[in-house]
Amino acid sequence: MRKAKLRKRKALAVAQTNDVKVLKNGERERRTKRRFQIEQEVRYKMLYGQRIAETGTGRTVNISSGGVWFSTETMLTAGMPVELSMNWPVLLNDSCPMKLMIYGCVIRSSDKGAAVAIERYEFRTQGSRAFTPAQQHPLTELRMLG
Repeated sequence: MRKAKLRKRKALAVAQTNDVKVLKNGERERRTKRRFQIEQEVRYKMLYGQRIAETGTGRTVNISSGGVWFSTETMLTAGMPVELSMNWPVLLNDSCPMKLMIYGCVIRSSDKGAAVAIERYEFRTQGSRAFTPAQQHPLTELRMLG
C-alpha cells in the first residue's frame, strides 16, 4: 500500500514537471516558480558594499518566490546587490498595511526593466488603518501632581 502511494506521488510529480509551457517565440519556459501579476510602485536601492550606489523607483510587473521583474528608470548593473521596497496589496487582519522588503541580486536589465533574484525577503507592518488617536475633549485639563 505504501509503495503504491509513493509511486502515485512520483507519477504526479513527473506529470507536473512535464507540463512545459511554450512561449510566443517558440522557446520553452525556463522558470520553475509560479509568477503573480502584481503591479505596485517599487523603490530600489543598489548597494555597493555598505553604501547606497543608486536609488530609483519603478513598478513591479510580476513576482514569484524566486524573483521579481520590475520597470526601472535606468538600466541596472547585473550582478549588483539590490534592496526593493513595495507596499503589499493585502492588509494584515483586514486593517494593517504591510511593506514587502526584498533583498537580492540583479540578474539582468534592459531599457524596459530589471530582473532580481530573491535571496531573502521580509514583511513589515506599517501601522493599523483602523487605529485613530482618540480626540481630546476641549475641556480636558492636564495637571501635574507633585
